Amino acid sequence: MPDNDHVTVQLTVNGQKLEVTVPSRTTLADLLRDHLHLTGTHLGCEQGVCGACTVRVDDLPMRSCLTLAASCQDAEVVTIEGLSDADADRVRAAFSQEGALQCGFCTPGMVIAAHDLVRRRECLSRDQICTGMSGNVCRCTGYNGIVRAVHRATESGLDNETAG
Repeated sequence: MPDNDHVTVQLTVNGQKLEVTVPSRTTLADLLRDHLHLTGTHLGCEQGVCGACTVRVDDLPMRSCLTLAASCQDAEVVTIEGLSDADADRVRAAFSQEGALQCGFCTPGMVIAAHDLVRRRECLSRDQICTGMSGNVCRCTGYNGIVRAVHRATESGLDNETAG
């Protein structure tokens, strides 16, 4: 007899293929934090507004607090712990250089969102960066350092693209 209260999901998280059985109403955020112990994904509002829980699902930034784990069948999920490429390095360095963080609570979601902008290889205006980052809330910084960091990382990515 099937167990309608639980679901088994096969997915790849940070490059590792997994099969997990969780209660059917489990969010991706809860799967990552409570079942896989990947606590870099933060929960803020739990309503999809603050962006602290942002992860990549099949190469798109997603709010893990609104995404049911069951909907991630065969998906590739990348959390802040698994974000590791040259663009991620540029984003992290730029955040550090521009003082784009204070308490750090929003930082994982901000870095995932910024990474999405940087890997597009486009020259972005301040307004485009603000729009691209608008789904992520920071209550500490006032955003100027964050916008400068994204701009720096974007420009650095373009410089490396033309040099290579």
